Amino acid sequence: MGFTVFILIIRISLLLILASLPVFLLMELLLRLAVPGLPGALTLLGTAMLLSAFAVLIIAGLLGVFKIIVHSALDYFSSKQRVQRRLWFVQARQDQVKRLFYFKARQIKYFNELSRKRLLKLNTRKHIRSLSKAIDKDLLSIKAKLPGTTYQQLQQDHARYRSRQDVEALLTLQQKISTLV
Repeated sequence: MGFTVFILIIRISLLLILASLPVFLLMELLLRLAVPGLPGALTLLGTAMLLSAFAVLIIAGLLGVFKIIVHSALDYFSSKQRVQRRLWFVQARQDQVKRLFYFKARQIKYFNELSRKRLLKLNTRKHIRSLSKAIDKDLLSIKAKLPGTTYQQLQQDHARYRSRQDVEALLTLQQKISTLV
């Protein structure tokens, strides 16, 4: 049933309702005129017309709803819709994998950066330790050639730079010691 059929059914129902109104008015007129038997028959006819109009509307509405439900179910289970739903599923899965890849990549970068910083810190400590030993060795080798205050000043600078973990200052101190030799 098409849309125009439903419009026709609604028109027929409205015509039945409108036709029942004059029947009820005629029944009232016959009651006032005291005509026996005819008003009862007209009451039954008017009531039947109203009930049939409402029944036609209700049946047409139910048939329309049933038709829409069947059409929707057939459309839902059609191959075109199945392919479309599968495509949406695959696209959603791809988006999920992209997001997962992005966050996994960020996590890997984060852990790699932590490892790099930790290794850099360990390497810096190791470098400072070896540089400090070299400075100690250089200071001991030139201890006799330097005045006491200069030697003590160099030793204090060395201790201060080593405790601050200042590689640049330790390198500068080593160069200063090598120029004094």
